[in-house]
Amino acid sequence: MPGDAITLRGITWDHPRGLQPLAASIGPYADASGVRVTWDARSLKAFGDAPVDVLAEEYDLLIIDHPHVGQAAESGCLLPLDAWIAPDVLGALAGQSAGPSHASYAYNGHQWALAFDAAAQTSAFRPDLLDAPLPATWDDALALARRLDGTGLFVGTPLVPTDCICSFLTLCASQGSPSGQGSDLVEPAVGARALHWLADLCAASHPASLDWNPIALLDHMSHAGEVVYCPLTFCYTNYARDGYAPNLVRFADIPGVRGALLGGAGFAVSARCAHPEAAVDYGVWLCSAAIQRTLIVEQGGQPGNAAAWTDPDANRLTHGFFRDTFATIQAAYVRPRHAGLVRFQEAAGRVIHTMLRDGGDVDACLAALMRLYRDHLPSPA
Repeated sequence: MPGDAITLRGITWDHPRGLQPLAASIGPYADASGVRVTWDARSLKAFGDAPVDVLAEEYDLLIIDHPHVGQAAESGCLLPLDAWIAPDVLGALAGQSAGPSHASYAYNGHQWALAFDAAAQTSAFRPDLLDAPLPATWDDALALARRLDGTGLFVGTPLVPTDCICSFLTLCASQGSPSGQGSDLVEPAVGARALHWLADLCAASHPASLDWNPIALLDHMSHAGEVVYCPLTFCYTNYARDGYAPNLVRFADIPGVRGALLGGAGFAVSARCAHPEAAVDYGVWLCSAAIQRTLIVEQGGQPGNAAAWTDPDANRLTHGFFRDTFATIQAAYVRPRHAGLVRFQEAAGRVIHTMLRDGGDVDACLAALMRLYRDHLPSPA
């Protein structure tokens, strides 16, 4: 058959959620199609920061972060999948999207990736340690952090620079003022409230919060008996599964539900791929409802297809992970995705992190963020 001679090389990220389901797909897909696929992995930081156009020079298949689609569209390094996938098939995947996951890869009139994986910032908690109702508001979350002071238990939040800017954007969107609506990053009063809340939370949280990304936080939550609750972290289904870590971590909607920053990962194809039809067919298969709610869930993945999020078996396997965070991902916020966005995020995260670490001035921090955002906007046509 034509597929006998085809081999596709892919690059993903080195966490079980990102690599394990893809590795497990290789055998079944080869049996079904004759196409051989290999997957390499890169770090979580590289996943968020590495230029897509550089990776597309070396790999046929790329698992990408949706903020990179502006850069990809500008460089022409990825295939526009709408030119390769039948409209009814693409429409079905769009209709099955977990929240705005599918739409987050649409930019400048083209679909640059398929929603292989879906995530948003959610809350997380240790069910064996939390003896109070989950906070319903941001003020409730802050009150819980303060109430735990001196008890040996903590609220914790990932606050490395990348997560500082992500949480800031969530807090703005949750107030009904998402960033990226014009030439300003956010309404000044909304941005100031978000920064004040982050500063207050940081002061009352576990002292390692400024050094944690989501995986480090969840590793600590699941191994040590210190962190009771986290109001904002990108969710990872793995920690809600029996046997993944010594202690179960469950996930829930963020306070107020709306405005959580969308995460997740998309399946993209390099414009240099020698076998584009085979590559696209593999992506459609991977992202189909049938594969997403079975193989992807069973192998530790976090599907981009809502059929998995509403599937009873998927929820039994994950202690209700998908059910308990579905409202948040359905109401998630898609950040701007223009070509300068990734560079803005890197610089803005460092500005907020420095303010939280050193006790800096909120107004000065917000002014710096506003300048950075304007500096990284696309030039007028």
